[in-house]
Amino acid sequence: MATDQKDPQTPSSQAAPASPATGRRFVNELTDQLAVDQVFLASDKQLRTNRQGNTYLQLELSDKAGSISTRMWNATDQVARQFENGDFVRVVGKAQLFQGAMQLIATRISKAAPHEVDEADFVVVSNEAKDHMAVRLGEMLRGISNVHLRDLGECYLADEEFMRKFTESPAGVKNHHAYRGGLLEHVVNLMEIILLIADRYPNVDRDQLLIGAFLHDSGKIRELNCEHGLTYTDEGQLIGHIVLGLSMLEAKRAEAEQMSGQKIPDDLFLRIRHLIVSHHGTNEFGSPTVPMTVEAIALHHLDNLDAKIHHFEALLRDDANSESAWTQYHHNIGRKLYKGSSPS
Repeated sequence: MATDQKDPQTPSSQAAPASPATGRRFVNELTDQLAVDQVFLASDKQLRTNRQGNTYLQLELSDKAGSISTRMWNATDQVARQFENGDFVRVVGKAQLFQGAMQLIATRISKAAPHEVDEADFVVVSNEAKDHMAVRLGEMLRGISNVHLRDLGECYLADEEFMRKFTESPAGVKNHHAYRGGLLEHVVNLMEIILLIADRYPNVDRDQLLIGAFLHDSGKIRELNCEHGLTYTDEGQLIGHIVLGLSMLEAKRAEAEQMSGQKIPDDLFLRIRHLIVSHHGTNEFGSPTVPMTVEAIALHHLDNLDAKIHHFEALLRDDANSESAWTQYHHNIGRKLYKGSSPS
C-alpha cells in the first residue's frame, strides 16, 4: 500500500454526491472527480486517527486492473467491522487526484451481496492460462539434462499441494506480479528467458539456472496469503521466503534421493542453495549473501529484469496523468516514467 500521506483539507461533508456508475470503471480507468458506485476487493484495512483526533478508515481496493488507496473520513469501528480483508465490498465515493496519485474517497462502504460480484472483474490470470503455464513449467523442468536436478524438479511437480499453491500464489503484495497466478507467471517467464539466452553463455550451467529460477521464490507459497486479499502470513513475516524455500528444498532433496536411489552431489546441492539465498543480489535487499557464482549473478539480474519490466509496465498502464507524456513521480523508484507523446 502507498505510504501515508497528509489528510486532504476536504471534509467528507463537502464531497460531491456519488451517483451509480453506468458501467464498471476499472481501477486504471478512474479519473479525477469521477463518482464511483461499484464493487471492489478490500485488503489492508486499518482504522486510524488523524491529527485532529478523528478516526478514519484506510484500505486498499482492487480489481483485475490494479489497486487504489482509499480513505473514508469520520469512519467508526462499527463501519470497519462490516467487512474483512478479502471481502468484496460495494463502495460509493469519488476518485481524487492527490499529490500526483489517484485515490478514492469513500462515503459509504458495505459488504457486497453475492449477486453484485462478477468474479471475472477480479481475475488477472485465467484458470486456462494458469493450466497452460503449469504444463509449460513441467516441460521445462523435465527438459533438464542433469538427472539429479531433473529428479529434484520432478519431486516438486509430483507434490499436488505444492503445485496447487505454486500456481495460485502471487509473487508479491504490491510491486510486481501481485495477483493470483503471479508467481507462476513470473517463474515461467524467467525460465523462458533463460532458455533463450543460455547458448550465448556456454560457461553458465543452464540446468542450474533453470532449477534456480524455479525455486528462487518457492518459499512465497508459505510467505504470502491470497485467500483474504494479498497479505503476509505470520510465518512469512517472521521467517521470510528465502529461508522457507531452503527448508522445502532440504525435504525435497531427501525425496529425490529416495526416489532415484542416488545421492545428489553435495557441491551441486550447495550451488542450488546459493542460488536461492543470493537471488536478491545484496544484503540490503534481503539476501543473506551476495551472488558468488556465474549462475547466481545471472539469476539475480534476470529475476530483477523480469520484475522491473513488469513493474514499469504497470506504472505506465495505470498512471493517472492521462494528458501528460510523463507519469507522476514515483517515490519508490525515484523517478517519473516517460510515456511518449500521443500520435498525431
